[in-house]
Amino acid sequence: MLLAIDVGNTEVTLGIFAVDRIRGHWRLTTATARTPDEWAATITLHLVQRGHSTQEIRAIVLGSVAPGVTDSLASGLHTATGIAPVSIGPATPLPITLDVEEPLTVGADRVVNTLAATKVYKRDTIVVDFGTATTFDCITADGRFLGGVIAPGLRTAADHLVMRAAKLPATELIPPDKVIGRRTEDCIRSGVLFGAAESTDGLVRRIKAEWPRPGTPLVVATGGLARLIAPLSDQIDEVAPDLTLVGLRYAAEYVGLHW
Repeated sequence: MLLAIDVGNTEVTLGIFAVDRIRGHWRLTTATARTPDEWAATITLHLVQRGHSTQEIRAIVLGSVAPGVTDSLASGLHTATGIAPVSIGPATPLPITLDVEEPLTVGADRVVNTLAATKVYKRDTIVVDFGTATTFDCITADGRFLGGVIAPGLRTAADHLVMRAAKLPATELIPPDKVIGRRTEDCIRSGVLFGAAESTDGLVRRIKAEWPRPGTPLVVATGGLARLIAPLSDQIDEVAPDLTLVGLRYAAEYVGLHW
């Protein structure tokens, strides 16, 4: 089996692939203080809880935008499985083109999102990735990453609001029934969630207006919060929560991994 790992600034998402199908996935907090031994124990435990063992892992592919945790995690993976993970990034030879001014600064998540969108949808696509930041990746059917938008993430905005306003309580992000909140918690939910949906829709409309090719691109939402925002949006066409992991699986094939 292949273990694919997407290392974000807030969460580490792990997925297990048997041949080309994902068999399971889970999320861990991106903890920079976690030692290699702690990573090894945590990953081993989660594999066992899902009915697998470290001995079943034949290859590991990893994409990271959090360099502070990458080395420790990679060391822990090697301890747990005996396999050194292969990192994917903008310099990895993949059948995509990073058609931007500074291609080597493109994040690994955007690289593999581009690869996944090209392989899965085979048409012009806007991938909206709801993570620590909300990124809008503009991708053509022939695998060109045209650039995009990076906006503050939904949970980042909510946490910052609560942190900066002493009288505002921390609130679980559940969409309210109405926009006009009658309790403080509902006001926060409305502002954060409906605000994120409107921001997403507005940016997508602006991107579509500038799209350099004929036709209208497909809009795909991914990331941990995609299912939360998609029902509130009128621009998102499809939700693919595992798109980044799928991109890592395709990347693993192109760098010659076998599992």
